Amino acid sequence: MDDTTALVVVDLQQAFDDAGYWGRRNNPGCEANVAALLAEWRARGRPVVFVRHDSDEDASPLRPGEPGNALKPELTGEPDLLVAKRVNSAFYGAPDLDAWLRGRGIASFALCGITTNHCVETTARMGGNLGYEVLFVLDACATFDREGPDGTVMTADELTRATATSLHDEFATVVSTRDLLGADRDGAGPYASGMDAADPARP
Repeated sequence: MDDTTALVVVDLQQAFDDAGYWGRRNNPGCEANVAALLAEWRARGRPVVFVRHDSDEDASPLRPGEPGNALKPELTGEPDLLVAKRVNSAFYGAPDLDAWLRGRGIASFALCGITTNHCVETTARMGGNLGYEVLFVLDACATFDREGPDGTVMTADELTRATATSLHDEFATVVSTRDLLGADRDGAGPYASGMDAADPARP
């Protein structure tokens, strides 16, 4: 990772605070870790990208104009690029994320946000397919319990482990917030683990 590595924050939006709509969430430390990454990237002058999901579903709290469409307060300041999308991948939005990255010679990005196993994972998979080095910051992501087609509920932590297992050494490298902040910053910032599966890449 060098100072051209971008930070891409996917769908860190206020709608995801609605437990009545989404269900039980994991990793309460997600937002603090995103904030720590954002502060580090800005301190080093690295590029920052925010991604916002503008849902076109009638009942979605992520629809434009709804309070839940707004970005969470941890995303302070202006990003270098704001991508608006209506699908899972940040690479299918406007402006074109791939064109923006390539136009600036950016070959790698750190990725975080909500939800781990949907829009963040889809963006990681597509980024890997497009040839980017993707650093998937697992403890700066969060997701929700989800019922499968057989009626079995997978917990948010189980889904997180499945995402990490599927992505690591295939589409991305799974890392922790502390990995990217650097050993010299241990204990110095607002890093928060907040989840059992925070660092599956470690032995």
